Amino acid sequence: MGKKVTVVGAGFYGSTTAQRLAEYDIFDTVVITDIVEGKPAGLALDLNQSRAVEGFETKVVGATTGPNGEGYEAIEGSDVVVITAGLPRKPGMSRMDLLETNAKIVRQVAENVAKYAPNAVVIVVSNPLDEMTALAQLATQFPKNRVLGQAGMLDTARFTNFVAEALNVPVKSVKTLTLGSHGDTMVPVPSKSTVNGKPLRDAMPAAQIEELVVKTRNGGAEVVALLKTGSAYYAPSAAAARMAKAVAEDSGEVMPVCAWVDGQYGISGVYLGVEAQIGREGVKKVVETDLDADELASLKAAAEAVRAKQADIANM
Repeated sequence: MGKKVTVVGAGFYGSTTAQRLAEYDIFDTVVITDIVEGKPAGLALDLNQSRAVEGFETKVVGATTGPNGEGYEAIEGSDVVVITAGLPRKPGMSRMDLLETNAKIVRQVAENVAKYAPNAVVIVVSNPLDEMTALAQLATQFPKNRVLGQAGMLDTARFTNFVAEALNVPVKSVKTLTLGSHGDTMVPVPSKSTVNGKPLRDAMPAAQIEELVVKTRNGGAEVVALLKTGSAYYAPSAAAARMAKAVAEDSGEVMPVCAWVDGQYGISGVYLGVEAQIGREGVKKVVETDLDADELASLKAAAEAVRAKQADIANM
């Protein structure tokens, strides 16, 4: 114990992430912040009152923050900071449509994180994910291993769920993987996907796999279209909380995340969805996996698409 984690942004995503982190019962304190006066304090009060029922001791603290960094002293000494701040998508919007609006928000948050929690590992979940992760690193000036993004965990979970449902098998019997960007250049990896340890390609025809790949790529948009207000938060918060847990416990678990790639797969100098070993210092190392020729070509194409957009955000 003795650990502290902060979730910035008290929307559905942030509040659900804070709940999951508190219920793990591995932190002393979970801080939740927001710019809406009183909202984080209200959520903290409510969450603390669930402790007796759920049996956890973690204390939840809410703090309202202001445009000039007011209130950020509450995050002081955080080991991990999860940035969920920013606008969610509306139906018909792409993740890229949020770029300019969310860039301003994420930059301001990141600067305050650097000031008050200079040793934290930062997990970014704001969209567009790959660009916001790069921006958070520039704004904090943290070493690149200490800034990572949540995307691959979520996309992989979606792919796994769709495969399990299509084959009517338990979710735990399915292993899948998605790399690349969180968006149009997402790269699901059928060659590394299995059902009960056997290759996915033996379990279903190529056309059906491709259908599920497309469904995975559009997984977030499908939720947005159905909800009509707001975007997904149950699966995304589960993914972000697991990453924060791996950092706090220094677990060394290998997870698909948005990490700084420097030479792996013949790709350099870009934040991209890859598998990485996660621990106390964030990304311990990027783990290369054998991809087939098509998958590798798709990953390289994703890297170039993301690189072009990450170059734009330096001035935002």
